[in-house]
Amino acid sequence: MQKRIYNFSAGPAVLPEEVLSEAQANLFSLPGVGMSILEISHRSKVYDEIHQNVKKDLRELLDVPENYEILFLHGGASLQFSMVPLNLMPPVNKADYIITGAWSKKALKEAKRVGAINIAGSTEAENFNRIPAQAELKLDPEAAYVHFTSNNTIYGTQWQTEPEVGSVPLVCDSSSDMLHKKIDISKYGIIYAGAQKNMGPAGVTLVIIRKDLLGRSSDSLHSMLSYKIHADNDSLYNTCNVFGIYIIGLVAKWLKKLGGLDAMYKLNQEKAKILYDCFDNGGGFFKGHALPDSRSLMNVTFRLPSEELEKKLISEATKAGFDGLKGHRSVGGLRASIYNAFPKQGVIDLVSLLNDFKAKNG
Repeated sequence: MQKRIYNFSAGPAVLPEEVLSEAQANLFSLPGVGMSILEISHRSKVYDEIHQNVKKDLRELLDVPENYEILFLHGGASLQFSMVPLNLMPPVNKADYIITGAWSKKALKEAKRVGAINIAGSTEAENFNRIPAQAELKLDPEAAYVHFTSNNTIYGTQWQTEPEVGSVPLVCDSSSDMLHKKIDISKYGIIYAGAQKNMGPAGVTLVIIRKDLLGRSSDSLHSMLSYKIHADNDSLYNTCNVFGIYIIGLVAKWLKKLGGLDAMYKLNQEKAKILYDCFDNGGGFFKGHALPDSRSLMNVTFRLPSEELEKKLISEATKAGFDGLKGHRSVGGLRASIYNAFPKQGVIDLVSLLNDFKAKNG
């Protein structure tokens, strides 16, 4: 198949075509190297240059302060659900968790194995259709950290700004919106993200951690679970995902060429507005799951008047080259994931399809 379809998958997700083309062109042999990136040693000088350049580009894109380490780890965000409490919770052995969806609940489950958890806020009673307001949060000033999930792929909600937590370290799972806009890294103790939404292929987890927090990593921790050991070894304690990190580097260069994260954020706002305007002006035929002030720019979740119409729309959309629109079973309906690399024209074409479907079935 030569023609690419529109990929609305929630993850692994769409990558920039420019990145895919460059990776394809150099897959057999990196220029001047004579080997594929898939074959190269993570200890080689060639890879070390790639590794350091990826870190440099990410630091520039996000304005990461010098008192933060940038790590490339294994195990996805799911392993971070354990590493965060294992490294940060002792000796206080208590932490705050804000629950806004399935992934924050999974993080909570692992944290409970380590210490006492205070649920500082939750919108589960409303099927996670919104982000809790600051005034709703019941934070413990003596907590080891506060954990939240910035964007919720299943429910289509997103924090518009970070929760205010005082002097307690803020920890964020940013797997599904990392690099979608410029953020103030200095507000965080740790921010982590699986690569497979906005950054690259599955198999790499980006962790940005404030250096003073590395001192909380106990010597009794197993080596592969210790942030300090990974930081001391520049993410090379064991064989890292060389190919995945290489792709993240290409994505970072693509973002810089685009104009950086401010330009990316503007484009993401434009794409999401096109789709949300379709719902808001659709006379109730399309109903978004997320409340307007909690809407995600990355994952747009919505329902139609009946499940029969939803199945019909998904079937017609798939035949027309729109893949991955079926919503998660927790919400039902449809979900359009429009991450950084998803083209604006694809959103325009989806709205055209939706309006045509409404005209025929409304």
